[in-house]
Amino acid sequence: MTHAPRDGRVDDRGDGRDGDRGLDEQAVLLVAGLADLAVTTIGSAMGTLRGLLRRSDGPDLARDAHQDLMARGRLVLDRRAAGPAHLEVLAQHARARQAASSGDV
Repeated sequence: MTHAPRDGRVDDRGDGRDGDRGLDEQAVLLVAGLADLAVTTIGSAMGTLRGLLRRSDGPDLARDAHQDLMARGRLVLDRRAAGPAHLEVLAQHARARQAASSGDV
């Protein structure tokens, strides 16, 4: 990676380090980049939301989104509440039988 810092020096090592830049300046650049990414993402989401609000089927979309979120929530809770998977239990029994039979030899 070759770039010219403000003082005109060129860092062409290609190792991702920024030459003589201090950690404070690197932290500021990192935070500024993250902030720019966040603003861009939020701006894009707001544009999508505005487009959705202009649609005539907005109430239908909201109802569908509500149903989808409820279904996702049900799936998450079912996964958390369910006991061990059936195949996992069978595999544990098979391992236990195999260990018991190999101990008899």
